Amino acid sequence: MDAWLNKSGAVGLGDLDLADFPETGRGVKAQRPFKEDERILTIPANCLWTVKGAYADPLFGPVLQSVQPPLSVEDTLALYILFVRSRGEDPAYAERQTHVAMLPSEYTLSMYFTDEELRVCAGSSLYTLTTHLRGRVGDDYKKLLTGVFMRHRDLFPLDKFSFQHYKWALSSIWSRGMDFTISEGNSVRLMAPFADMLNHASDAKQCHAYDPSTGSLTVLACRDYEVGDQVFIYYGNVSNSRLLRLYGFVLPDNPNDNYELVLQTSSMAPLYEQKQRLWKLAGLDEISTIPLSLQNPLPDSVLRYLRIQRLDASDLGTMTMQIATESYTKISDENESQILLFLSQSIEALLEGFEISLEKLETQLAEGLYAPGSNAWAAAQVSLGEQRVLKAAKAKADALLASITD
Repeated sequence: MDAWLNKSGAVGLGDLDLADFPETGRGVKAQRPFKEDERILTIPANCLWTVKGAYADPLFGPVLQSVQPPLSVEDTLALYILFVRSRGEDPAYAERQTHVAMLPSEYTLSMYFTDEELRVCAGSSLYTLTTHLRGRVGDDYKKLLTGVFMRHRDLFPLDKFSFQHYKWALSSIWSRGMDFTISEGNSVRLMAPFADMLNHASDAKQCHAYDPSTGSLTVLACRDYEVGDQVFIYYGNVSNSRLLRLYGFVLPDNPNDNYELVLQTSSMAPLYEQKQRLWKLAGLDEISTIPLSLQNPLPDSVLRYLRIQRLDASDLGTMTMQIATESYTKISDENESQILLFLSQSIEALLEGFEISLEKLETQLAEGLYAPGSNAWAAAQVSLGEQRVLKAAKAKADALLASITD
């Protein structure tokens, strides 16, 4: 792979090496010192895996152009990887095949967990999302089977494009892909050979960038590095639930753990149209998903949504004035008490929905019931994080309610 990348104009490979690290597994090691913000690596456009590159392929591209509606970005890239791998001894694909050969043979994303392993986090958002994801991936494969593979059997032999192959390719894109916003409404997803070996650190900073003028990917040093240090990039403020679902790992005591609280209102509710307008003016949607975190267990946006949801006709003017002046506060003690009591009871119900309580899970982990690094252990970390956030949110709601009723 390095020979192909160097020949194509990659910069920096000689200063980096692949290595195994005790906590993260396979990663990238610095072969010389780097200063923060110094360029470490550049992968040129012609080596990246992109939708544009897939459509430009002389064999695969015409198939993509014939599919209606067009395939999603992730399906396009996943099939492109499988297509390149399937070409065997075809010299036109030999260079890209050197990268495919470097990809892991298996992944640890949550959709691969056994039912018993996943049940450790039953009640969490990960449990629900993974269950839905398994069904969606199965449905998507059936559509590809009838819409693409069966129509082009010479290019897509089923022994190389099975459901398991499709899951593997999707996992490669999810766990190793990078997303960049080019402009408003315009983004690109890509996978970059060698750069896809860089691991995430929650204390790093954004240090990889896509240059739309050249189509290349560049990685800068997010901190100073010494020889032998592992080089990191930053995936963003990612919770353990998302890390395990899309990347296949967790970070114990992840500072970005959250619980995504979904707030919605029946269209049959009193004053629904007026409330709908107020939500929009307040920067909210009728169905709003708001992340709760340990740093901010009960965001103002949650209270703002529920104040509008619970208001009556006499409160419309007050809320309209609050939105106009951006001076959000309680509408009345009665309204505030209603929403805080509702929040406390709803969060308690969410906590009761976890199959293993926070206290029991902490005991099980302390006693070593789940081997560190195992799938069950990873699921436990997700459940821990979400339950801690919900406990903090309930405590905040209870404290606010007590301050009104005292």
